[in-house]
Amino acid sequence: MTVGYASAIGSHVGMVRSNNQDSAFAGDRLFLVADGMGGHAGGDVASALTTRAIAKLDANTETGQLDLNGEPVAPTAAQAQAASDQLADQLLRANRMLRSTVGERPELSGMGTTFTGFMTVGDHLSLAHIGDTRLYLLRDGKFTQVTQDHTFVQHLVDSGQITEDEAKTHPRRSVLMRVLGDVDSSPKIDTAVLQTRPDDVWLLCSDGLCGYVEDIDMEKILLRRPSLQGAVDQLIDKALAHGAPDNVTVVLVETMAAPLTAAEMPGPRFAGSAATETADEEVSTSRTRLLSRRRMIRRSTPAAESHFEPRIDEYLAELIAETKRRNRRRRAIWAIGLLALIAVIAGSLTLGYQWTQSLYYVGTDGDTVIIYRGVQQGIGTLSLSSEAEDTGIPLDSLGGLEQRQVERTLSAGSLAEAREIVLRLGVEP
Repeated sequence: MTVGYASAIGSHVGMVRSNNQDSAFAGDRLFLVADGMGGHAGGDVASALTTRAIAKLDANTETGQLDLNGEPVAPTAAQAQAASDQLADQLLRANRMLRSTVGERPELSGMGTTFTGFMTVGDHLSLAHIGDTRLYLLRDGKFTQVTQDHTFVQHLVDSGQITEDEAKTHPRRSVLMRVLGDVDSSPKIDTAVLQTRPDDVWLLCSDGLCGYVEDIDMEKILLRRPSLQGAVDQLIDKALAHGAPDNVTVVLVETMAAPLTAAEMPGPRFAGSAATETADEEVSTSRTRLLSRRRMIRRSTPAAESHFEPRIDEYLAELIAETKRRNRRRRAIWAIGLLALIAVIAGSLTLGYQWTQSLYYVGTDGDTVIIYRGVQQGIGTLSLSSEAEDTGIPLDSLGGLEQRQVERTLSAGSLAEAREIVLRLGVEP
């Protein structure tokens, strides 16, 4: 199948961070997002260097077919897998470059970056992924996550230690098991070949989006998109509305039924840290516009810095133990809260019952006039009234009006008041 690809790109520093550690690229056949780590000193450098190194592959895929030996070849699934392998090899070279950079600039020690990106090969996508940047797919109105995060918290989810909802708020959710950079000499990179078809929309994003905007909200924005760039702007805007404590970077790619013409191809675009490496690169229009907006947003708290943890087994054991402690604390808090709630309800019921027993009313058992203590209402089978005094006055000895009043009952605030009501009926109790 001959298809084409339209794309849009955008990045925003967010509402808390002072620098953008995200980088992104949208070319003719290559699309990627990288999220740097290592704090202010190195995260932006790691993502920008990696993005620019990988972006060079876009020049070798001008026709949408993979160039492995200097000649174009047919875009088959096998060639798509070869493209994934080539992308992974290029990432490993980028990893060596980052380590070499740290050797020259020791102040960047510990820097690294995540990466999620793909090259298009005909109607296949050649994917490479490492870290917690994500790829989503909107197909036939259904929005699904394609990649799996390489985080310790995701490992806990996969092993059944915690739920997906608990993972969203877990205090260690930013700890990574796999990244590129000065942390691992030979990181494992996931590769895959994905089939695409016209009208598919592929979303690449940093965790500044997916960590703060729910999947259902992203799905709604994509389904109602005015355009690809409009959807990018709306996604970033949604993250800003949630306070955007982290950098937010988005690349959207839509599969078209036919290839784009040369005039329709927008050319290579960088965003985020990679876009600031040279003055002639374009900073995303969404970033420029959103920075100038004045709007009410939710108060932000700084996002935890992502970092790599090399002690996989040891750290995982610590994390499982910590999670069990958190779960025990949570269960204890829930139990205490439940007991407190039960105590409040029981106390309220007790006080309520005592209040009802301070009231009286004049009624009848069908034969005689009775003074009752309590109120006529009940709770289930529990009666809230009891006989206080049997006046001995036959009901049929009263006049018609008085009989109807007694049958409907006459309320009293005390036993003395109830007796006065009986006296006003015209007889002695």
